[in-house]
Amino acid sequence: MNNHLTHNMNHIFTITRGMAAASILLVPACKPAAGGADSHAGHAHEGAGAKPAHVQGGICQEHQVPEGACGICKPDKIAGLKPGESLQLRLAAGESAEVAGVRTAKPAEERIADGIECYAEFGFDQNKFARIAAPVSGVIQEVMADPGSKVSGHQTVARIWSAQIAETVAKAALTHQTLEREQKLRSQQVTSEKDLQEAQAAHRAVCQGLRTLGFTEEQIDELSRKPLEAVMLDARAPFDGEITSRSAVRGAMVEAGAPLFTLADRSLMWADLAVPETALSRLLEGQQVELTVDSLPERKFTGRLTWISAELDETTRMVRARAEVPNPDGRLKARMFAKARILTEPGRAALLVPPAAIQRVDGKPLLFVKLAPDLFDARAVRLGARAGDAWIVAEGLKAGEEVATEHAFALKSQLLISRLGAGCADD
Repeated sequence: MNNHLTHNMNHIFTITRGMAAASILLVPACKPAAGGADSHAGHAHEGAGAKPAHVQGGICQEHQVPEGACGICKPDKIAGLKPGESLQLRLAAGESAEVAGVRTAKPAEERIADGIECYAEFGFDQNKFARIAAPVSGVIQEVMADPGSKVSGHQTVARIWSAQIAETVAKAALTHQTLEREQKLRSQQVTSEKDLQEAQAAHRAVCQGLRTLGFTEEQIDELSRKPLEAVMLDARAPFDGEITSRSAVRGAMVEAGAPLFTLADRSLMWADLAVPETALSRLLEGQQVELTVDSLPERKFTGRLTWISAELDETTRMVRARAEVPNPDGRLKARMFAKARILTEPGRAALLVPPAAIQRVDGKPLLFVKLAPDLFDARAVRLGARAGDAWIVAEGLKAGEEVATEHAFALKSQLLISRLGAGCADD
């Protein structure tokens, strides 16, 4: 218990020391009226209805601001400020802010579109994702691709020898010889038209089986002339892409349909979005989606919403949606998580300030707006969404106004100096 109390006292002392230092740099405490130490009590203890000695004609003479707007004298009013309302902070001299390291700048102006914030996970474009499988049972004789290999459409990635192929080729050679013999006999009127048609049908059926396996007419004719030559079946890539995984091993026996490789065209990725149910009324196909990933903080990826699920997840009460995102340089990977923003309305003008400009008092965000070298508005604002490294000021600030963007904490400390007993306490 004693350690906890000591820690708290040290923390209070540190804050007090920082605020006192700011006070030395900025403005002194209220000056007591003539009459000794007890005369400061006149601020709050003069006759009923009487104004404190340092307030004359509705003006705080100590800080030269309207009595009701003096932030140093009345810091408790901060809690009741609405966005756009403010208290004023008068410094000791025009150079006080510069001495304290305070720097000001006008808020950045950008066009920001309204949007729906959600999370996403990247995956391969399922229309350009394939599993290259063994077309027949056989033995893998050669493997020509590895994970990461870039292949083109119809490129051979593996070769398989199969007894089934060898048998089919032998049948093709036999039916080809039969067909040639029947054609010759028919030309000599030795055989009937029916026998020729049957030979043609038998040869066509065998060749169709080989064509189904990927052999061309030229290859079939060549194989028919060389029935004893070993025949390999090529496993080919169906489109241009990148080999993402491999299970093919040279010399391994595989069954028909066994997966050998997976192939993906990564030039376009799918982003699976989880959208809150409350945002459904603003969700439409075709909307632009902006995505950022933690591993690439300098990049913003842009896609288009192409699909919205017809049902909600019964557990999360989220609706699934999908965006197609170009990935020309391959930086996006499958299963990457991302923060997404679905743009629902056209861009509107917005004012942006850096995080250091925002000071919070009693949980209320304040900006210190420069009115004169020695005068600042401690103004309550309403913040919008985060936009990169800045915050959108949704209400309470106008374009062109100068805001304290560096060392604004020194101004906050001066504003709250009276809470430590160093300022006026009329109320």
